[in-house]
Amino acid sequence: MNELNTVTQQETAYNDEDIKTLDWMEHIRRRPGMYIGKLGDGTYADDGIYVLLKEVLDNSIDEYMMGYGKKIEVTVQDGIITVRDYGRGIPLGKVVDVSSKMNTGAKYDSKAFKKSVGLNGVGIKAVNALSTFFQITAFRDGESKRVVYDRAVIREESEIVPAGDSNGTLICFQPDREIFKGYEYKDEFIETLLKNYVYLNSGLTIHFNDKKFFSRNGLVDLLNEYMTSEALYPAIHLKGEDIEVVITHSNQYGEEYYSFVNGQHTTQGGTHLSAFRETVGRVIKEYYNKNFEYSDIRAGIVAAVSIKVEEPVFESQTKTKLGSRDISPNGSTVAKFISDFIKKELDNYLHKNPDTSDTLLRKIQDAEKERKAIAGVTKLARERAKKANLHNKKLRDCRTHLNEAKGESREDTSIFITEGDSASGSITKSRDPNLQAVFSLRGKPLNCFGLTKKIVYENEEFNLLQAALNIEDGLEGLRYNKVIIATDADVDGMHIRLLLITFFLQFFPDLIKGGHVYILQTPLFRVRNKQRTWYCYTDEERQNAIREAGRNPEITRFKGLGEISPDEFKHFIGKDIRLDPVSMKKEDSVKDMLEFYMGKNTMQRQVFIIDNLVIEEDIA
Repeated sequence: MNELNTVTQQETAYNDEDIKTLDWMEHIRRRPGMYIGKLGDGTYADDGIYVLLKEVLDNSIDEYMMGYGKKIEVTVQDGIITVRDYGRGIPLGKVVDVSSKMNTGAKYDSKAFKKSVGLNGVGIKAVNALSTFFQITAFRDGESKRVVYDRAVIREESEIVPAGDSNGTLICFQPDREIFKGYEYKDEFIETLLKNYVYLNSGLTIHFNDKKFFSRNGLVDLLNEYMTSEALYPAIHLKGEDIEVVITHSNQYGEEYYSFVNGQHTTQGGTHLSAFRETVGRVIKEYYNKNFEYSDIRAGIVAAVSIKVEEPVFESQTKTKLGSRDISPNGSTVAKFISDFIKKELDNYLHKNPDTSDTLLRKIQDAEKERKAIAGVTKLARERAKKANLHNKKLRDCRTHLNEAKGESREDTSIFITEGDSASGSITKSRDPNLQAVFSLRGKPLNCFGLTKKIVYENEEFNLLQAALNIEDGLEGLRYNKVIIATDADVDGMHIRLLLITFFLQFFPDLIKGGHVYILQTPLFRVRNKQRTWYCYTDEERQNAIREAGRNPEITRFKGLGEISPDEFKHFIGKDIRLDPVSMKKEDSVKDMLEFYMGKNTMQRQVFIIDNLVIEEDIA
């Protein structure tokens, strides 16, 4: 026993040499997630390479918001990003400080940057530390200064020299491929980012490669860009000092919001969105002087809110959720600021626009009528879901207390929706129980196209799935950031995917529009010889693996998730997980799309299938 204690003490020795101090650049490189969220390779819009671009752009946007520079130029070529703004330009004597000294910047002084996104002096320093090439050039009053870095180490620094360029800042950088492995920028994600910037800053022009982005109508243009259902009435557009709001309704289920703070897209909402939702419901209820339920008032709402806050407090460095309760140093709260504005402006608008208020009233009454029609079913369904959750074999939840010390957060949580005992068993044994939950379907779900929300509560599968996700009252309660459909890659599996996507589009479209729904990609083939194993997701990968493996390799085709052992499954749902996001574009009409794929237009669908049929070669 004493021998065992001696060994344990030796293994857990804690001495002076265990205490280390990392310089700022090494800390960023060792813990990049603390500064830019997840890393990724550019496959998803929230991957780190886009956060790097955003950190640079935020500084240019802040210049525009302060009244300097109406144009920003962005280029992406061969993995190198260039951003040129025409603001005031960094003071030439401070170019090195602002790009390579932590906690250095002008934004601590609210006189220079009153309502800025970045306030902690980290932004471009993180970009610098995570790039193998980072060049910053400041142009100011006919002079310029340039500094070139490699992973935040200065490689070249010019003197201040005369220059004929307009005032502003030019930044070029190339993300480090040791950190962002195999990355590739996707234009679609960059364009979405740039569109949001111009919607929030009417009059600003952003050039991206050969495209130009500009908005005259601000958040109205944003709603027109992202809405996939027809608006029931012209958008209510309200603008005031430090606040802009757009509101309309459609005949879709759920609530759909786009919220921003100082130009930052707060995808996770926060105090401002909570105040906005509550106030809109209360003001409309008071306007009609009827005892409407808030859920009926907000049913089908599509809205955007943008506010400007002095020294905002976000819940993470990636700034996706506002934590501020005060809106300015004098103690005025976010809730009061939004409440006072909407109470006055929305009430006035409804009085002045009776056509809009009449249409809105009919929409609320329709929602109330449907809710009351299914009230009994809803109550029983909630009780069933609560009882089921106590002894729920369908849901194998992840642990609710996440390990923040390991960098885990609710943004990292996911739930796999799968079908069948063998598939759910493999995933359950392979998953990370801290962050990954599993929901097991029993057979194929119902085709819910054209049905009312009553079906959500009457159908046990849908009722329990809704309860597991906690989305009955909107996305604010969503328990998992990623909802992953994990089905076999055969005809039945594809059908189950389609039925689940139909369910989400029909009743919870905001789940898809919010970027929360994904399809799990698992390998179709395994090729192996005595030295190595290849997992292949396409036939092309299989052919390459066979060539590389040499003579007579063993080739296995996975016909279902249940055929993949838990030990193998760990590779496919871990850090190298492959997910295809389920997304919607402006031109996608939910109603038309569901009618075509899930409706009764049999002949149209048959022609489409025949025209797009691909015969897959079978393998032995």
